[in-house]
Amino acid sequence: MENPIHRLSDLFRQLGLPDEPAAMEAFIASHRPLPQGISLADAKFWTPSQAQFLREEISEDADWAELVDTLASLLS
Repeated sequence: MENPIHRLSDLFRQLGLPDEPAAMEAFIASHRPLPQGISLADAKFWTPSQAQFLREEISEDADWAELVDTLASLLS
């Protein structure tokens, strides 16, 4: 069975954020750069449930982990 393939817009939707290209670009532009030494999940702009989701996906190397890393790179 193949793993599902997600796009960045799917991650935004999973996080409860607008997933239109312009909205994603605006989110990234308004939240970058992350302060040095702060992990993506520890950024102050997440709700507790969003931060928990991001931490779990990375720590478990789960289905969304690659896109979480991508988002972290876009925000760095």
